[in-house]
Amino acid sequence: MQFLDILLNYIDRSSAITIIVIAWLSLYFIAIIWTFIYKYFEVSSWYNSEFNALEKLDMSGGRAKGYSSPIISNFLQKYDSINSEAMQSLKLIVEKKATTGLTFLSIVASTSPFIGLFGTVVAILETFAALGNVGSATLTTVAPAISEALVATATGIFVAIFAYSFHLLLKRRAYDLLNIVNREIELLLSEEKYRDV
Repeated sequence: MQFLDILLNYIDRSSAITIIVIAWLSLYFIAIIWTFIYKYFEVSSWYNSEFNALEKLDMSGGRAKGYSSPIISNFLQKYDSINSEAMQSLKLIVEKKATTGLTFLSIVASTSPFIGLFGTVVAILETFAALGNVGSATLTTVAPAISEALVATATGIFVAIFAYSFHLLLKRRAYDLLNIVNREIELLLSEEKYRDV
């Protein structure tokens, strides 16, 4: 109950710009949480299925019979034979699909502190404008207004920390997936090469 009172008191004292900035950053935060959870489980599930397919391929000595990779099997159905050009195209498709959402996280990580800083600057300007009308200002009147204004900057930095961390975690997971797919492609291409000889 005390937190709710503090929040309502802050909203009552803050300017419209500060509230808009904090609402914007809150929406950013919800969006990055959703993006991270969705992409992490999607890429992890994909990684696990490709890892299992790679193990089967390794155990079969690189033979594609009974191969169960979801993406590569579907892709190979469109081609009569395995060739390096088709596999290069497949790598690009996998990379694009695995890294979807990383640009959004990167944008949020780089813009959130500036959005928060904008809210702080506007709130400080409003505080100084109001103090100019009063005539005399003491530290006890200026300090609370400035500390309230800094909440926007702190919120921006908070959101940026999560966005940047999530970006790096998803980038690493996508990199691991791409390594597995590259290994599968190398095994399939080497089998095709030896079959042609």
